[in-house]
Amino acid sequence: VQLQASGGGSAQAGDSPRLSCAAYGSSSGPDAIGWFRQAPGNERERVSCINNKNGRTYYADSVKGRFTISRDNAKNTVYLQMNSLKPEDTAVYYCGKHSGATPILSSWPDYRMYTDWGQGTLVTVSS
Repeated sequence: VQLQASGGGSAQAGDSPRLSCAAYGSSSGPDAIGWFRQAPGNERERVSCINNKNGRTYYADSVKGRFTISRDNAKNTVYLQMNSLKPEDTAVYYCGKHSGATPILSSWPDYRMYTDWGQGTLVTVSS
């Protein structure tokens, strides 16, 4: 599976952009897709994950209530709607395919459980 993230760019605090993660090379799509982000000098940080089989979603506390993850299975695409952006949301956002080797509920925050990372899309938020 090849993942392609898009939708990043420059934004103002309070804006509501939407990121997309399109999956190619699989007729059924990945079981679960996660969004992570990495700011300069920081480790890759969990953001959200969606289980494409049952629709369950997971969020980091830092984005809960502001970001919404969703999927369009017909398009093999996962979206990350980001509302009420803050300058601290500035980062390169990556989407990855959960390996399925461990239960998603307990392992979704661990970036090591993901493969086939997309190239990332930069979101820069100014105050």
